[in-house]
Amino acid sequence: MRDRARSTVVEASPRKGGGLLGRIAGIVLLFTVFAILLSLGTWQVQRLHWKEALLTEIDARRHAPPADLADIEALAKEGGDVDYRTMRVTGTYINNKERHFFATYEGRTGYYIYTPLQLADGEVLFVNRGFVPFENKEPEMRKLGQLTGEQTVTGLARAKLTAKPSWVVPDNDVAKNIFYWKDLDVMASSAGLDPARVVPFFMDADASPHEGGMPIGGVTQFDLPNSHLQYAVTWYGLAAALVVVSGLFIFRRKT
Repeated sequence: MRDRARSTVVEASPRKGGGLLGRIAGIVLLFTVFAILLSLGTWQVQRLHWKEALLTEIDARRHAPPADLADIEALAKEGGDVDYRTMRVTGTYINNKERHFFATYEGRTGYYIYTPLQLADGEVLFVNRGFVPFENKEPEMRKLGQLTGEQTVTGLARAKLTAKPSWVVPDNDVAKNIFYWKDLDVMASSAGLDPARVVPFFMDADASPHEGGMPIGGVTQFDLPNSHLQYAVTWYGLAAALVVVSGLFIFRRKT
């Protein structure tokens, strides 16, 4: 009987130690998951502050007095952010070299018309003059909008892209003059322009009326998503739920 009891004690000891190690592992896992959830929530709060500051900055740029092209170019050369800065420039449109960027506007499918603007110093600035419906893609379908002579254009500077935004974006169809992402160098070379003489950013023209009505200017989009507060609440909510569920589990085991 004594030998049997001693054997039972010896066999029970490993199970007891294993149970303790399991509880310790469970506690470590619980705190690890809790810390991860809190860090994700805090990261989203930081992103929220960053996005709010960015939106405030963009709004200030949009409503600032128009700057000269030289000032925006100097900022770009210094590595500054030129996006959404109001600017004004004077030049002559090279209408026979316009490039077409696939787009939608107010529920309609069509194109943004990017037309090179020849400047007095020989440089060229690609101007997004605005939207035309699909059936008005070709210049002969909007002859009155092909402005000639010297033009003064006001709008917003837009930074160029250095690579395709995403793998889901189609490749540009240069042969058909249809662009799905704004590759400034290819836009320039496909139009027979020297990329070295092209201003290294775009310009979105404002909605100032002009003869013919097309392209429709002022198409810059400002609806930048800002869902970081919802994300932060979600992560913090999951952390709180984890604490509640764990507390209930421990309470029930003790009772």
